[in-house]
Amino acid sequence: MNLGLAFDDVTCLRGGRILFEGLSFALAPGEAGLVLGPNGVGKSSLIRIAAGLLAPLDGRVAGDGARALLSETAALDTERTLAGALGFWAGLDGRGDAVADALDAVGLADIADVPVRLLSTGQRRRAAFARVLASGAPVWLLDEPGNGLDTASVAMLEARIAAHRAEGGIVLVATHQPIALPDAQEIAL
Repeated sequence: MNLGLAFDDVTCLRGGRILFEGLSFALAPGEAGLVLGPNGVGKSSLIRIAAGLLAPLDGRVAGDGARALLSETAALDTERTLAGALGFWAGLDGRGDAVADALDAVGLADIADVPVRLLSTGQRRRAAFARVLASGAPVWLLDEPGNGLDTASVAMLEARIAAHRAEGGIVLVATHQPIALPDAQEIAL
């Protein structure tokens, strides 16, 4: 398959129970998937499977291109400065020079030298999104990306997602909150 991201008859088992089974969808460059459903149905597990952090019980996940994950935990070293914590991850991606632009894009450039432990909830969420931006990955996997964000920050998130898609990027979003994803494929669990 020469697709950006595809699930083929995927079944997810967590905690001894099947969360979903026989799930199939495909996202090509410029497309988005919107994962919907009540709490506990497997939205975050689906994102983790797409990221390669959880193996499906059955079926397969295929696709090309690096994947960047925004999950519940930002995985940023709380003792480092914001720029330093992001720089660690961007350096692993060979994109250390992308940190300043990513911080600027999420409105955090002015606090780049502040330790991560001092950031507010919304600032931490935007920092985690900056990590996705700095990665340069063509496939974004966003689990509840709007959590902790104010209205202006959600608008920024939506604009960045739209720009990423316009450049041929792929986005898979699991959320309970309204988020603008025009023409997104709905994946109901």
